[in-house]
Amino acid sequence: MTKFIMHGCNGAMGQVITRLAKDTPDVEIVAGIDVNDSISNDYPVFKSLEECDVEADVIVDFSSAKITDHLVDYAAEHKIPLVLCTTGLSEEQISKVNEASKKVAILRSANMSLGVNTVFRLAALGAQVLANEGYDIEIVEKHHNLKLDAPSGTALAIADAMNAVLNNEYSYKLDRSQERARRGKKEIGIQAVRGGNIVGEHEVFFCGPDEVIEIKHTAYSKGIFGKGAIAAAAFLKGKEPGMYSMSDVIAQ
Repeated sequence: MTKFIMHGCNGAMGQVITRLAKDTPDVEIVAGIDVNDSISNDYPVFKSLEECDVEADVIVDFSSAKITDHLVDYAAEHKIPLVLCTTGLSEEQISKVNEASKKVAILRSANMSLGVNTVFRLAALGAQVLANEGYDIEIVEKHHNLKLDAPSGTALAIADAMNAVLNNEYSYKLDRSQERARRGKKEIGIQAVRGGNIVGEHEVFFCGPDEVIEIKHTAYSKGIFGKGAIAAAAFLKGKEPGMYSMSDVIAQ
């Protein structure tokens, strides 16, 4: 049995995971953390980690980048493995997470979906084959109108996966409106669309002479992310300090 604390339990994803955990064998949410206490759950909810007096194997976080620093410090100090799903982290925060992983097991992923993590691999393969042949690379991501960060963490992770096999020689172009210039040969364009209740859509385009290759992933519900987060929590229980990813969960 994996017992975990749901950090951000009364947010949209926190409630998705709460519902999924009820029907998932061998996992249990034993406590929640959220400043919003207007929702009734089957487990005790505390407004801060310091108030929580319930022991757990793992913390699962779907909250806000504004409180990530404190969360990471808490996990490292109390040696509680952390599944960090919150996106929109700054470079300084990412460095802090990496440093904390020397003291406690941390699994950080821009996207918890099995399908999206497969897209990471396919996009990297496509870049490896096509970039040197002169194909331009573009990413378009679409999300609901309540999403705060842009581009999405997943879009950046796809770009990172491709750039890693291209010796990190490519820059990311997030806006073309401020200059009148031809597209650079070594850039990955990333564009964001925000509207309605789009759960999440990511498209990678390899645009070459006389052909375009597309890799596309569409999420139809937040459930795919919740299932991945629960699987990650079960995976991380008892792990030694270090930085882990969904690739490790998939490979087990």
